[in-house]
Amino acid sequence: MNRTAIRNWYLIHKWSSLVPTLFVLMLCLTGLPLIFHDEIEAITGQDYEAALAGTPSAQDGLPLDMMLAHAMAGRPGEVPLFMAFSQNSSLLTITTGPAPDAAAGDMTLLFLDRANGASLGPAPAGGFMEFLLNLHTDMLLGLPGMLFLGVMGLSLVLALVSGTVLYAPFMQRLRFGTVRSGKNRRAARLDQHNFLGIVILAWALIIGLTGAINAFADPLTDSWREGEMAEMTSAYVNAEPLLPARYGSLDQAMASAQQALPGRSPQFIGFPGGDWSSPHHYAIFFQGDRPLTRHLLTPALVDAEDGTLTAARTMPALNQALMMSKPLHFGDYGGLPLKLLWALLTLVMIWVLWTGIMLWLGRRPGHVERRVDALVAGAALDDGEPAGVAGMTA
Repeated sequence: MNRTAIRNWYLIHKWSSLVPTLFVLMLCLTGLPLIFHDEIEAITGQDYEAALAGTPSAQDGLPLDMMLAHAMAGRPGEVPLFMAFSQNSSLLTITTGPAPDAAAGDMTLLFLDRANGASLGPAPAGGFMEFLLNLHTDMLLGLPGMLFLGVMGLSLVLALVSGTVLYAPFMQRLRFGTVRSGKNRRAARLDQHNFLGIVILAWALIIGLTGAINAFADPLTDSWREGEMAEMTSAYVNAEPLLPARYGSLDQAMASAQQALPGRSPQFIGFPGGDWSSPHHYAIFFQGDRPLTRHLLTPALVDAEDGTLTAARTMPALNQALMMSKPLHFGDYGGLPLKLLWALLTLVMIWVLWTGIMLWLGRRPGHVERRVDALVAGAALDDGEPAGVAGMTA
């Protein structure tokens, strides 16, 4: 690359990394314990799934209508919003609220055992892990905070790409993995930053992209509901919203959906009027039967009054990417070994971010032109001034 191209890439990398660094550091620190949320809940006694381990899956057991009636008997004046099934035990969850379009803060999550109809109680009150999750997803600011963190995730991806472009000329005169030791701590810090940044590059790109996709979950869901779902339920466009008193049999609706999508397992049901259904339908979401496809959902829309199937259609590519990105973001695909790997890589990422901050705070006058001159020469400056990066330095 010529000097102008190198300078432009350097400035892109500088600002795309400088702006999101502190936010990405916060996301790494809050995300580290969230990787092990299942294990932490099991230790603290908040994991109903573990308590019912070894029981048949929640797809089997007592009729759905019976389970729903049992749950709603304890929630007078409320309506059902969601019903979710465990694939590994008889645990069944039912979410209720004061209205079909209730806000998340007004919802109550109930746990039941479908094997015997027993109520396990409502979800435990939000504790430290819930606080961490909210801080990680939206900085306690709701949708604006979520969208802002999505932009920070995209900035991280841009910083990684631009840092990789600069890494090639920087390494022309250094062997891969070189960490210059001696009295110049700044040069050693730079080499650690560059080496570790390039080692975790692929993983960091995955985390940045999946995090950005997750941040735009609400707009993607709105787009699906206003596009695909509206098309699937066009025959009901002029019909009045279905009142809860007119909801028909869940078991009949499930039978209609399973006939259209044989061999698939139901993951959850969205009741009429919610974000994941129309004002007239049970939206029954089925998952794939393999580890990589069990997060890909196919909705079947069933008329909630008479139990007849209206439509079943695979969700758009962006929504499928959203479904795949959530478990991948937290390493939920491969059990504890993958979670441990994710935690190790997160710790490395924290170090890369920290060294980037230290390099920025220790910059010297004229550092931009000095770095660009060094990159053009294909070498690192002898005084340790950063010449190029693969990670998050500015």
